[in-house]
Amino acid sequence: MSLPIDTSRLPGPARKILDPHGPAQLRVMAAKGVVPGLKPADTLALVVLLSTGADGAAETAKKTLEALPIPLLNGALADNVDAGVLDVIGPLYARDVAVAEKILLHAAVEPVTVVAMAQVASEPVCEMIATNEERMLANPKIIEALYLNKSTRMSTADRILELAVRNKIVLRAIPAFEQAAAAIESELVPEPTEAPTFDDVQFNDAERLASEIRLGNDEDTHEINEFTGQEEVAEVARPLHAIWAELRPPAKIRLLQVATLNEVRVDAKAVRMLGVRDANPLVAVAAIKSPGIGDGEVMRIASMRNVCEDVLREIANNREWTRHYMVKLNLVANPRTPFGHSSKWIVHLRESDLKAIAKSKEVPGAVQTAARQQLQRKGK
Repeated sequence: MSLPIDTSRLPGPARKILDPHGPAQLRVMAAKGVVPGLKPADTLALVVLLSTGADGAAETAKKTLEALPIPLLNGALADNVDAGVLDVIGPLYARDVAVAEKILLHAAVEPVTVVAMAQVASEPVCEMIATNEERMLANPKIIEALYLNKSTRMSTADRILELAVRNKIVLRAIPAFEQAAAAIESELVPEPTEAPTFDDVQFNDAERLASEIRLGNDEDTHEINEFTGQEEVAEVARPLHAIWAELRPPAKIRLLQVATLNEVRVDAKAVRMLGVRDANPLVAVAAIKSPGIGDGEVMRIASMRNVCEDVLREIANNREWTRHYMVKLNLVANPRTPFGHSSKWIVHLRESDLKAIAKSKEVPGAVQTAARQQLQRKGK
């Protein structure tokens, strides 16, 4: 429990049941939600409190919480139930529209509980949470939780993001918030609708297609055509690439965030590798900033000639990534890396690599010269 429950408000019989030295059989019955004479709100508080214990009643109480009797649940929510109780049952019933609505409208519900519900809520409950703009503006973590919940409609994510941007709220829990905010500023955000919009359906289709791809450690969404020498979309990624090309920038940026946070279902690597190649720099940078990106991916991206300078700049400025020698080498050897960053890593290269770069026709003349100068300084 993140919110405490005030046990002093419980009646004497309830506090007696909570006594670890009291009758074990009574505790087990209470853990099942069976306590004659107690009000539903007090009984529910008992079940929640018992679920946090370490005895046999705790497991029973946890199972009861997962399937609370409707009369007990409705009776408790119609009474002065403790905020700590709502904090426990809120996330458990965040996919149940009828129960979630009562919790969200309850006078005792705290913002932290709404945040926890928004993280796991079903689409209808997400829509319900998103209607309370006043509460979201006062507690921006609710906006963050909704935006990163894959069940939230894309149109709703646009709307709440635009609400934050309009009110100059920075959502730090969204890894690529800066890019998402910049992208939404150029979009016309529609009013909420009862049914999902085309954008909502398209976003869900993209996520579904991403879930059907599983790339190995050395695999990419693109491959080199051995006859033309040109990079082409790999067969496995073509369906996703087709719908990716049609997504709006805000949808691409959000898919990158949602995919990263749900890697069991979606192959985040496939989405990221499409993202870094995107023609829109906001999308490309959002891809490289996605949490969970692996060192192997960064090494590959640092060597790619079809990524924008902004992506290479993000890599060059990341101390964690540039600890790896291959990242430094790939950045120097990449003609698209800004010279200010290439020159910084030349001094770290091995002699053999410096000689190769000094002779390479693939890198700018300034990089060749810098490599030759570094060799001279080494007396080679």
